[in-house]
Amino acid sequence: MHLHKSADVVTTCEPFYLPSGQEVAVFGQCHANNLAVMLKGPTGCGKTRFIEHMAWQLKRPLITVACHDDLSASDLIGRYLIRHDGTVWQDGPLTTAVRTGAICYLDEVVEARQDTIVVLHSLTDYRRMLPIDKTGELLEAAPGFQLVVSYNPGYQRMLKDLKPSTRQRFVAMDLDFLPFDHEVTVIERESGVDHATAHALVSLAQRLRKLQDRGLSEVPSTRLLIAAALLFKGGIAIKQACYNAVVSPLSDDEFLVGAMQDLIDATFV
Repeated sequence: MHLHKSADVVTTCEPFYLPSGQEVAVFGQCHANNLAVMLKGPTGCGKTRFIEHMAWQLKRPLITVACHDDLSASDLIGRYLIRHDGTVWQDGPLTTAVRTGAICYLDEVVEARQDTIVVLHSLTDYRRMLPIDKTGELLEAAPGFQLVVSYNPGYQRMLKDLKPSTRQRFVAMDLDFLPFDHEVTVIERESGVDHATAHALVSLAQRLRKLQDRGLSEVPSTRLLIAAALLFKGGIAIKQACYNAVVSPLSDDEFLVGAMQDLIDATFV
């Protein structure tokens, strides 16, 4: 069973999130009206942090599932386990969320198999029910349950996408990289580097993101910038930190790596 999920807990400390629009208000209304939510945006733009912040604000437990192409319906719903004294049913993360009124966050949902995604349909309309075929239980969602999915449209457009019949069951929210000053603030807050360094890192990122038109399939995320800032904070030279945390994870192409290194040299003179 290849499944990764977070613990079913309510976060006690507020996860830092800096809104750039009306996303907090929109999500709050979706939760109040039992509407499922689809978060769309590039890798590392803050989708996971946003949902962590909203779970804290709404005082709901959060269960996160990292989707992949081997994810089965049983991985989400549950299965019988064989023990020395017989068999016992174990709820999967989706069933646990439905039963306890938690927020269930399916990260990169299009990576899951289509037959797995279909099991979500009865939870995303007025029924708010989860049929558990193996036990015969028809489970009604507890108050507070909300289904949230995310994916990267730019990356998935070339590979997979959600069917229209699935997409129309969600309220879609478009998230993107933060405005310049906001991203600087996030890097300062998350890494502890000084303002000038955070400013330079965001300047570098904006230059690197323009390389997407020149063959770079993934652009540097805020997450990578924070990693570079943490390396620098720990004593690594800034150019080396940028290479290890930003350039090398993004590409092995000699031309692109050279172009990114040139931009680093131009940013940190």
